[in-house]
Amino acid sequence: MPTVLVVDDEPKIVQLARDYLEHGGFSVLTAADGRSGLALASRERPDLIVLDLRLPDMDGLDVTRSLRKESTIPIIMLTARGEEADKLVGLELGADDYMTKPFSPKELVARVRAVLRRGEQAKTAGDVLHIGVLALDLPRMRVTVGDQPVELTSTEFQLLATLARYPGRVYTRAQLLDTLHGVAFESYERAIDAHIKNIRRKLEPDPRRPRYLLTVHGVGYKLADP
Repeated sequence: MPTVLVVDDEPKIVQLARDYLEHGGFSVLTAADGRSGLALASRERPDLIVLDLRLPDMDGLDVTRSLRKESTIPIIMLTARGEEADKLVGLELGADDYMTKPFSPKELVARVRAVLRRGEQAKTAGDVLHIGVLALDLPRMRVTVGDQPVELTSTEFQLLATLARYPGRVYTRAQLLDTLHGVAFESYERAIDAHIKNIRRKLEPDPRRPRYLLTVHGVGYKLADP
C-alpha cells in the first residue's frame, strides 16, 4: 500500500485529505509544519508528499529545497489562489505537480495516482534510449550524459523520456501536460516551462544555450536529433 505524507497546518484540510486518500487505498501520514514533515519524510520514506506552501515555521519552498538535496520523492504542492510565482518557483525546485486551494479531494486522489503512475510507467518500459551522448535507462529511471549520472524527479524523467522516444519531434505544452497527467486536468502550460527549465539546469552544459532540450518558439519543445 503506497504511503502519502500530508504536510499542512489546517486540520480540516488534513482530515479531508486523509479520509479520501485512505478510502482510495493509501496509507497516510500527517505533519502540521515543515520541520516535522521533513523529519517524518526522512524516517518513514513515504511514496509521495502533499505539501502546503504556507506553513508556520518553514515554508513549503524551503521544505522542497531540503528534500531535493537528497531525494527525488514526488511532491504535490498546495497553493492559495493567485500565488502563480510560488507555483513556478516550487516546480522549478523540483515539485511534480500543484493544486490550488480550495481543491476537490477526489481530484487530489487522482493527482496522487497520476504522479505515482509516471514512475511505474517508466519502470515497466523495457528498453534503454540512446540519443547522442544521452542515455535513458527506462526500467531503472536513470539518465546519464556521457558517463555522468543526472538525478531527475519522476516527472522530469517522464517528460524527458517522452521527448527522447521521438528525437526531433516537436511537442506542444498541451501534449506534454497530457503525457504527464494521463487525465484531463485544467491546463497550466507554464508548469511545463518550469519543468523544462529544471531539466536543462541538470542536463545541459550551459542551460542558457541548450544543446539537447530545444525550444521551438511559438510551438513547444523537442529533443535534438543526435
